[in-house]
Amino acid sequence: MKTIYLLDPFQDPRWADLVDRHPRSSVFHTVAWLEALQQTYGYQPVAYATSPSGGSLEDGLVFCRVESWITGRRLISLPFSDHCEPLLNSASDEPAFATALEQTLHREKLRYIEIRPVQPFAATTDLCRPTQTYAFHQIDLGPDLATLFKNCHKSSMQQKIQRAAREGLICETGRSEALLDAFWTLLLITRRRHGVPPQPRSWFRNLIRCFGDALQIRVAFHDRQPVASILTLRHKDTLVCKYSCSDTRWNNLGGTQVLFWRAMEEARRDGLRVFDLGRSDSGNAGLIEFKNRWGAACSTLTYVRLSAAPPAKIAATRGCGWAQRIAKAVAPGVPDRLFSTIGSALYRHIA
Repeated sequence: MKTIYLLDPFQDPRWADLVDRHPRSSVFHTVAWLEALQQTYGYQPVAYATSPSGGSLEDGLVFCRVESWITGRRLISLPFSDHCEPLLNSASDEPAFATALEQTLHREKLRYIEIRPVQPFAATTDLCRPTQTYAFHQIDLGPDLATLFKNCHKSSMQQKIQRAAREGLICETGRSEALLDAFWTLLLITRRRHGVPPQPRSWFRNLIRCFGDALQIRVAFHDRQPVASILTLRHKDTLVCKYSCSDTRWNNLGGTQVLFWRAMEEARRDGLRVFDLGRSDSGNAGLIEFKNRWGAACSTLTYVRLSAAPPAKIAATRGCGWAQRIAKAVAPGVPDRLFSTIGSALYRHIA
C-alpha cells in the first residue's frame, strides 16, 4: 500500500499545478476557493497525496480543518462546496487514502471526516459510510445555441427568456460594489423565504477578491429595481452557477431565466464546455424540476463520512437543521442587519 504524505496547498505550488492538470479538478479545488474559505471562516486547508516533498504531485485529496465548539472538530472536503472529487488517478489508490484518513480520525479525535465526491468513493473501511445525497445538474454546452434553446422547456424557460426581452429587463454583469449590493439585497429576500440564514457578506467580498475576473455577478433590473441575480465562477472549461436569488414578486418577468441564458451564451462564446448548475437537496422537487427544464443532465452526489460513531448517530447529525430552525424562528421579524449578523455567527460552524 502506498505511503500518504501531507502538504499545505497555500505553501506548496504543486497543488495549484495539480489542479490545473488534473481532468477531474473543479473550481472547488482551486487555491482561490481555499483562500476565500480561510479568509472568511478561518478554515485551514490540508491535502493528502502519495507524492513526497520535492517530487511531482500526481494526486491529492484536499480538506479544510473545521474547529467549532458547537459542531465539533472535523475535516471536510470541502466546506460550502457542492462537490470536491478526490484527484486520484486510479480507484486502486482509494484504500491507501482511506487508511490514512482513518488514522487521522483516531489520532486527532475528530468527530468525522467528510468527502464530497462526484464519482462513488469506494473506500475499504468499516468507518466510511454514505450520508447525504443530492441531485447534481450539468448542461453540455457543446451543441449550438439554437439546439440549447430548443432543449429548454418551452413555457417556463423559452417563453420567459423572450418575455424578459419584451419587458425591457436590463442585465448587468461585473464585480462592482453596486452589483454586489443588488445581489445581497436579493440574497436576503431569498434566504428569508427559505428560512435559512444568509452567508456573511464578507464571504462574497472575499470570493470577488480571490477569483477576480473568474467571478461574475449577473443582475436583472426592471425599472432600476433588481429582480434576480446569479453569481458564477469559472474554472477551465466549466462555468459554475454557485448562487441564485430573486424577488418572487417579479418572477413572471423571467429575470432568472434570462440571466441563466445569458450566462450560457457567454460561456459557449468563450469556448466553455459545461455549465454546472450545482447540487439540489433530494427533497427539493421544485428546484430539481427547474434545472431539468434547462435540458440539464442529472446525476446523484453521495457524500461519505468516516466516523467512529454508530450509523444511527451519523444519520441524526446530517445537514444543518439546527441552524435552519434558528433562522426560521427569527427570519420573519428581525431587521436585515440582525438577520445578517445571525448568519455570520452561524456559518463557520455549519461548513
